[in-house]
Amino acid sequence: MRILTTQGGIFVQRNDQIKAAKIGYIMISILLCVLGIVLIAVPDLSVTLLCRLGGGIMVLFGLVKIVGYCSKDLYRLAFQFDLAFGILLVALGVILIIRTDTMVNLICIVIGICVLADALLKIQISIDSKAFGIQKWWLILAVAILTGAAGFLLVLRPSESAQVVMILLGVTLITEGVLNLITILTAVKIIRHQLP
Repeated sequence: MRILTTQGGIFVQRNDQIKAAKIGYIMISILLCVLGIVLIAVPDLSVTLLCRLGGGIMVLFGLVKIVGYCSKDLYRLAFQFDLAFGILLVALGVILIIRTDTMVNLICIVIGICVLADALLKIQISIDSKAFGIQKWWLILAVAILTGAAGFLLVLRPSESAQVVMILLGVTLITEGVLNLITILTAVKIIRHQLP
């Protein structure tokens, strides 16, 4: 964090926080995509292991969202809903890790609802991005709609086959990872001399 002095006062730059949040988002997005690919390739993965992995990722992603919210990026679009959503993800992640035995049957519903909620918030972010003049707003919108549909299907569980559900969960995690990656790369700008 650097301090800029001007005639009108002192401005604190928060580029380091924004960079940390952006890098965290990118890493979590890649991790979600990798986990999704693993679930598609190995749909008979242990559900207990999945709960613990999913819980750990949710806690990490929640913390990244909280850091993102506390940063002061230029547009304040990508992180605008991240405080409450980050706290929710941390809480759900801890519950998944601690109460794995009771959460096994609910993991798809919990993840599906979280993904659906995030997709709906990203739809709003895409509309706000258009108002800010961000040219790729439509890409955020398109992927958010696709991700929301995947999350909705995951909650409905259209098949009783565990392998089909795991493949659907993998697809949902990939779309969520791609959505977050696109949002963070298009809607977060780090300006060298950004003022709060």
